[in-house]
Amino acid sequence: MDRFLIEGGRPLEGSVRIGGAKNAALPAMAAALLTCERVELDNIPQVRDIITMGRLLAHMGAVVETPELPPTTMIIRAEKINGAEAPYELVRTMRASILTLGPLIGRTGSARVSLPGGCAIGARPVDLHLKALEQMGAEISTSHGYVEARVPGSGRLRGGHVIFDKITVTGTENVLMAAALAEGETKIENAAREPEITDLADLLIKMGAEIEGAGTPTIRVRGKQKLHATQHTVIPDRIEAGTFLVAGAITNGALELTGCAPEHLASVIAKLRETGVEIHETAPGTLAVRGAKTLAAADVRTEEYPGFATDMQAQFMALATQAEGTSVITETIFENRFLHASEMIRMGANISIEGRRAIVHGPSTLSGTSVIASDLRASASLVLAALVARGETIVDRVYHIDRGYERIEEKLSSIGARIRRVH
Repeated sequence: MDRFLIEGGRPLEGSVRIGGAKNAALPAMAAALLTCERVELDNIPQVRDIITMGRLLAHMGAVVETPELPPTTMIIRAEKINGAEAPYELVRTMRASILTLGPLIGRTGSARVSLPGGCAIGARPVDLHLKALEQMGAEISTSHGYVEARVPGSGRLRGGHVIFDKITVTGTENVLMAAALAEGETKIENAAREPEITDLADLLIKMGAEIEGAGTPTIRVRGKQKLHATQHTVIPDRIEAGTFLVAGAITNGALELTGCAPEHLASVIAKLRETGVEIHETAPGTLAVRGAKTLAAADVRTEEYPGFATDMQAQFMALATQAEGTSVITETIFENRFLHASEMIRMGANISIEGRRAIVHGPSTLSGTSVIASDLRASASLVLAALVARGETIVDRVYHIDRGYERIEEKLSSIGARIRRVH
């Protein structure tokens, strides 16, 4: 099992290129199931979840090609779907597998998808997805860990009025894809507004779908009989960009981030500036971050986009351990997303947990020790904490970080970090 060995205490300086967004690439790959024609996706990150999704699509009969090394382009041809099933052995480590449900039932009228695995950060039920698809005419049951769905009669979903009880990103994506091939118009209310939703809608529109309102709480989709071939470039990863902004800030370094989308980072940038960090857009798609000798405490409350992303909460907690004063971090999205706090406490952080609130008193002198990553973003936060800790930190179970960060140890090494992967 791979680990990172990190020696802290060095300010990071230099330039880092931000890769494509994993959370946009995964639904884009699933959307390729909606057509029998060629779909070319560019700016695809080479991370574990992408590899898993590629294997899943291939299992279903799609031809998946990555002509470049390292691959940033992926070509998918789902001319025939041999089996509309996502088996547990392929999806047990990746929650995004549920994204195949909408395209499969939309195109074939049936699907069998294992209830997904992924990070241990609390319940992420798929009942919102299932209820929405039932409103569009699907008959759905769950048994032995699988969701089984079929459309009786014509086998084609019909447009409907979907109102989500709670904002759900993957639920919005699933219904958006299913509605693209449904009969009539589908209206989605209380839809997620994340940039990844807009990116998926842009792809579907290029494939021939009619979609209005993506990026707002109300989306309208007029279904088509079929979709066609297209080429699409996936948006930059706003969470990777946010993580490197914190890396520059926590080490009192000076970094340039290229290939990012600053407009997707407004809440993170605003909060980092509140702590005293300098961030400027120096060119289109380029951000410069410079740390502060003394960081100020700041409170954070995670919210759906455009609020502060839950996927940046752990990284901000690492920064808060180095800030002067008390920071209160409130997690409203997931109920079990403070697992990294206990590992930071082992490094010397002063953190107390009260339900959905983490209270961080800083600054703390962190010391290197052995820590265990519990999920994808927790991994990143422990790496950030290790960058400022005295001595050597061993971060175990880094397969979590490989799910969402492409060669993070190489990128950090290139800007001055002392980090290496050991087996």
